[in-house]
Amino acid sequence: MEGRLRLLLDTNALLWSLMRPDKLRRTTADAIQSEESSVWASVVSPWELAIKASHGKLQAPDDLGSRLREMRIPLLPISLRHTEAVAALPHHHGDPFDRMLVAQAQVEGMTLVTSDREIAQYRVSLLPAI
Repeated sequence: MEGRLRLLLDTNALLWSLMRPDKLRRTTADAIQSEESSVWASVVSPWELAIKASHGKLQAPDDLGSRLREMRIPLLPISLRHTEAVAALPHHHGDPFDRMLVAQAQVEGMTLVTSDREIAQYRVSLLPAI
C-alpha cells in the first residue's frame, strides 16, 4: 500500500486518542482516523503507561489492549535494529521511551505523532499532536 501515511503514536498521542481525542489537533485527529493512514503504537507506550500509572503520575485505561484492538492500532515490537538505532541517536532527549520511539520511527520510515518539541531536534518525520 504505497503512499499510505504511516503514523507512530507517542505515548501522549496514544493516550489522547483513546481517552481525550478532543485534545488532539483537528488535522492530526483526522489523519489518525483516516482510512489512508496506517496507525501504530509502540510496545514502549503500554510499558511507559504502566510505569507512570504505578507511580500515580497518570491514569491509564485498564482495558488498553481491548481499546487498541477496537481502534485497530497494532503494537510495534522492539527489534534489535531499533535498539541499535537508539545507540546511534544524538543525546538531544534524555527520556528512554521517547528515544526508542524516535528510533522506531526512523527505522520503520514512520511519522511520529507527538507533542514533545524536543523530539524535533532529531531527523524524524513529525506530526504535531496538539
